[in-house]
Amino acid sequence: MTEKFRILGGETLKGEVSVGGAKNSVLKLIAATILVKGATKIYNVPHLTDVDIMLNVISDLGAHCTYDREEQSVIIDAHNISSITAKYELVSKMRASFIILGALMSRCKEAIVALPGGCAIGERRVDFHIKGLEALGAKIKIENGYVHAKASKLVGTDIYLDIPSVGATENLMLASVTAEGSTRIQNAAQEPEIVDLANFLNTLGADIVGAGTSEIIINGVKLDSLHPAEYTTIPDRIEAGTFMAAIVATKGKAIIKNVYPAHLTFFNDKLIKMGASIKLVEPTTIEVSCRNRFNSLNFVTQPYPGFPTDLQAIAMTLLTTSNGVGIITESLYENRFMQVPDLRRMGADIHQDRNHAIVKGVKNLTGATVAASDLRAGAALVIAGLMANGETIVEKLHHIDRGYEDFEYKLANLGAKIKRFDDVSFNGNSADTASSIINIKGGV
Repeated sequence: MTEKFRILGGETLKGEVSVGGAKNSVLKLIAATILVKGATKIYNVPHLTDVDIMLNVISDLGAHCTYDREEQSVIIDAHNISSITAKYELVSKMRASFIILGALMSRCKEAIVALPGGCAIGERRVDFHIKGLEALGAKIKIENGYVHAKASKLVGTDIYLDIPSVGATENLMLASVTAEGSTRIQNAAQEPEIVDLANFLNTLGADIVGAGTSEIIINGVKLDSLHPAEYTTIPDRIEAGTFMAAIVATKGKAIIKNVYPAHLTFFNDKLIKMGASIKLVEPTTIEVSCRNRFNSLNFVTQPYPGFPTDLQAIAMTLLTTSNGVGIITESLYENRFMQVPDLRRMGADIHQDRNHAIVKGVKNLTGATVAASDLRAGAALVIAGLMANGETIVEKLHHIDRGYEDFEYKLANLGAKIKRFDDVSFNGNSADTASSIINIKGGV
């Protein structure tokens, strides 16, 4: 069945909402558990389609996974890894699962992992991953759509990344955990999720320093010295930013819990300059509000700590009804303006010139039927629907379910008129009476 959101715009969001665990972190933590011959428990694990896929990937390798949705935790026992092959039918569902390559190399010194294929938002090359593994001593063959990596042993070395690729940094960190000697990754990605992975690996017994800077040093340890542990994932900074945007976009005022403000410094600064108020209530709690129409600003996406590309579509949505003209420059992915045609359908005035989008604020958006083209564009269209006059239908919710747990329930608790329905339950009634049943595919 095709599921959709029906949104009646114009409601001011208020109350409080709690952010879940970071999707972009927990996926890598799950992959890292196969380094340990025992049962590791991870807390603050959101129930998302992408999490299910990653659990399926490592289950297919022989790990035993038990997910507790009520506790938001997963126990992974990777004592017996019976396969070194990550199959295409699993890896193709989510590019992030390619991270299993480094983990398998660290554990087994051999891995056969399907190339992840295309990505809706643009090219994501894996050559940095491959070159880094070769520098560590792996022999690589690419044939029949699979990467086959093998090494009698991995030896630490200096690796320089041409760009601070998050995926390459994570894969090479994982591969280097059990390499002989020390590995130094230069021009490494600095995202909070990189720090979380390093902290998790250190909790398991690894020796990693420098995560969060441009130079990460991994001092290799023996595989048998790694041990099971318990660990709590950091909050999802992109989910936090999404709710911040939704609140200010509707001229609301609400409390957001389980958020690390330091992870959103650049985004917070932009919102404040546009006219929002952000107050620190407690170390992991903020109050967000906005009373007046936003002022336009320019945005340029950059690797962390710059403005995050994952919040670019949401920033564009805020600009659609702001005072003046704002320019967004997408410097990381070539196809990340796919929300533009749908925003135009809702009345936005946007001119796109290659990787630049010039957004002239209009008085208001109007409801329309739109479709999520990817995860973050989908969230941006939901916010646009909350801002718009009238009814908005958002289709292709499978993209949104990849990264937002109970999205409509959290928004509804803030006062949004949003419901999920499918083609069978749809009967033409208002958003207040549409079906609200979530159908996220079952956990592992």
